[in-house]
Amino acid sequence: MNPVSRTVATPFAKGHGCANSFIVLPDPHGRLRLTADTVRSLTDPHTGAGADGILRAVHCAAAPEAATMAGHAEWFMDYRNADGSVGGMCGNGIRVLARYLVDTGRCEPGAFAIATRAGIRHVDVPDRSDDLRGPVTVAMGVPEFPGPDRITVTTSGGESRWPATHVDVGNPHAVVFVDDLADAGDLSIAPTVEPAGAYPFGVTIEFAAVRGADHLALRVHERGVGETRACGTGACAAVAAHRRHTGQTDPADYRVDLPGGTLYVSVTADGAMTLTGPAIITTMGVIRLARTQGRRQPRKACPVR
Repeated sequence: MNPVSRTVATPFAKGHGCANSFIVLPDPHGRLRLTADTVRSLTDPHTGAGADGILRAVHCAAAPEAATMAGHAEWFMDYRNADGSVGGMCGNGIRVLARYLVDTGRCEPGAFAIATRAGIRHVDVPDRSDDLRGPVTVAMGVPEFPGPDRITVTTSGGESRWPATHVDVGNPHAVVFVDDLADAGDLSIAPTVEPAGAYPFGVTIEFAAVRGADHLALRVHERGVGETRACGTGACAAVAAHRRHTGQTDPADYRVDLPGGTLYVSVTADGAMTLTGPAIITTMGVIRLARTQGRRQPRKACPVR
């Protein structure tokens, strides 16, 4: 018998990391029909809940793209940008999802794994029963510099053009260093990136100003969204580009200021990064979404690293 779809009441939550906002949809058995149109409708600030993206939480065993990771993590983060496109990784999003899983009793506080399209990521949600707004940490891995090396970014108005560094943190970034963050201009419109084929699936662009040896400030145009108040993978990408430009190889801790708040990036001797910052659930409610009816999947315990 073919699966039957119907519209049913579905729980949801809304949260943010440094004002980078997300809708969380718990879908443990993988029954939600999350189309691009549905994502755009839900994230619209006027006709939906309003958010920069959607985090669908699915048991790995129920998500075809995460089935091979089921032995290492219980939950898979199915991340969607506000325009409906699929994302591989989201540094603020995964911390918000981790907070949600702990706040709702789906995972115990402490360290556990979450699967993403970029692979397994380990998160740490401190056991602070009296502080649901405390920081959450995620191990981001080692950023890559896949090239090409000669990337240029031009402001949407065409007034300024800069060289950029291509950094991959589970998703693609182009990092530009500027003297003044205002030089980025209007980031509601995507800057132009060349060569045109460098980012076939789009790119998130960081405009970074150096405030000190271990202190950066950013503005971000996030692919599929526009200018966002913060970007976790963008903070890591900017730190990686800064270290490459300065030749820094020693372990270090960095502060990254964004319009929505401050994130902290720690780098080990081998280049691996952790990202720490606030992750706050602000709203919980119920919406109606199309859901496929089928057999339930068994629940597993959260693996720890």
